[in-house]
Amino acid sequence: MQTDKWIYRIIVIALGLTILAIIIGVLVLMGSGQITNDQGVPTVLTAIGSAAIGALAGLLAPSPK
Repeated sequence: MQTDKWIYRIIVIALGLTILAIIIGVLVLMGSGQITNDQGVPTVLTAIGSAAIGALAGLLAPSPK
């Protein structure tokens, strides 16, 4: 599993698409007037976005040797 690069590529692509979907979703909500300030961002979007960014950073960080 550690030598299979396709698994990591698929995971990185999936996490990247998740992050883009969250950003686009927030922009759409802002454009429609449902979000007017930082307090209006749904907690679920914040949690999913933060988790995806953290997971992506963990995967892309160099491993200690």
